[in-house]
Amino acid sequence: MQEYDNRPTLCRATDKNPDKAPTLPRDACLPINRCNLPALILGGITFQHHPTPLKLDGVEELHRDLFHRLNAIPDARRRGKIFQDYVTVHFRLEHLDEAGLGGHDKARANANYIRMIRGWSFDADSREGAVMKAWTESRFGLLPRHHGKPIRNPSDHAYRRYMEMRAQGLYGTNALESQLDLVYAYCQYEFARQRPETSHLTLYRGINRLGEHERLAGGTDKHPILLLNNLNSFTRNRDRAGEFGDYILTLQAPVAKILFHCQLLPGVLKGEDEFLLIGGVYEAECAVM
Repeated sequence: MQEYDNRPTLCRATDKNPDKAPTLPRDACLPINRCNLPALILGGITFQHHPTPLKLDGVEELHRDLFHRLNAIPDARRRGKIFQDYVTVHFRLEHLDEAGLGGHDKARANANYIRMIRGWSFDADSREGAVMKAWTESRFGLLPRHHGKPIRNPSDHAYRRYMEMRAQGLYGTNALESQLDLVYAYCQYEFARQRPETSHLTLYRGINRLGEHERLAGGTDKHPILLLNNLNSFTRNRDRAGEFGDYILTLQAPVAKILFHCQLLPGVLKGEDEFLLIGGVYEAECAVM
């Protein structure tokens, strides 16, 4: 079983001056979401340091039978298989006509959670990437900050392109966002089941320039405070991260903000030990590889 951190290790200067801790800019979030905490809280640096569980509205209640069944299964791989079978049956992924889809609709209805995650891993600025960012925006209220190009306001061409790809990706699909709701809920269930004492993971990302990321006031070049995109790829493997840039970003990621990782459902993602991290404000460490 993979070992996880159970506490942050980076220096947290903002803990010394909590009143001066940078907050999530209001133009980076929505006033409402479908979560038990508002975006301004879950997207702030205080949440990074002191996370609490995040619950999507109604997901655990709607799928209570699934989680009750999982509670009785001691083997994690077996639980993963049961989860995938449940999603297949619940959303009629192999019988689309029973879900009211057929004919020309089938091609779009086949766009399921596995294809979205794999598409994201291949290219985060793809149509699948737009769907994943749209799900994060809807559920957690965090707006995308980059899709192909930086997004800073709704009048940006990059934002319009993102909205077009989002609409194309979601149109005619089979409750795709609800499938992703279950993926997130299952990911959190497994963390709580396997490592209940774990609050953070140390994650890495290779970059070429710190200027590629949106920085907020209060940090330094070695310990920047960043406003990350609403969904991001990181890895648990520092050496692997170094293959993607000359610098390494290291951060303590709250488990509550992990959507998916390679070991959750074996076979969905391969290699790189990839973790999909929900964004917001983060204190990080930047070092030469």
